[in-house]
Amino acid sequence: MDITPDHLILFRWGFVHLNATIVYTWAVMLLLVLAAWAATRKIRLDGPRSRWQNAMEAIVIGIRSQIREVSGRDGSDDYIPFIGTLFLFIAASNELHVVPGWHAPTGSLSTTGALAICVAVSVPIFGIRKVGLKKYLHHYLSPVFFMLPIHMISEVSRTIALAVRLFGNIMSGSMVVAILLVIAPLFFPVLIQALDLIIGLIQAYIFAILAMVYIAAAVHREDEKPQEQTT
Repeated sequence: MDITPDHLILFRWGFVHLNATIVYTWAVMLLLVLAAWAATRKIRLDGPRSRWQNAMEAIVIGIRSQIREVSGRDGSDDYIPFIGTLFLFIAASNELHVVPGWHAPTGSLSTTGALAICVAVSVPIFGIRKVGLKKYLHHYLSPVFFMLPIHMISEVSRTIALAVRLFGNIMSGSMVVAILLVIAPLFFPVLIQALDLIIGLIQAYIFAILAMVYIAAAVHREDEKPQEQTT
């Protein structure tokens, strides 16, 4: 049994190896691009709207509401492209598990690690853009300058935990379904498969929310310090 899709090589040509993780990652990206194109190619502000446009607007509104709950209304729309992309990519990767022969790229630590690194990079970008470089870096030296290593270790461990959490949940769910299909190949695995789809959607939601929490913390903690000093 392959633990991750990294072990499944779909194409070989000399030293070039394409594993299932790479192939299905590009498949998800292509599917999302086609879905976005179908939803926006005949976009209308007035009059009757297509089902694709209604579905896309419902998704965007849902993502916006969740972001505003975490970050507040001020500048919340700035985070929709990044957080929305994270959620849709992870959700699509997990939910396509119902397709026979599909291997979720989120079941690979290389994919979840890349997603976690994207979050780790986006946090200082959003923070610096909001409060400036000096104020943002001041956090790593507070309350005293020798706290810098501790803050850096915290950032690294948070990124690792974000990657491992998603990888572990998706990989373990796939293994449980595969084992049950061998032991009891009738109705019980169908219920487990349905539960696995729900868990996959929840994991996408948790990952996106945690990313937004980290970004909101980077933006607001430094933004509030000048107010505290003036009181």
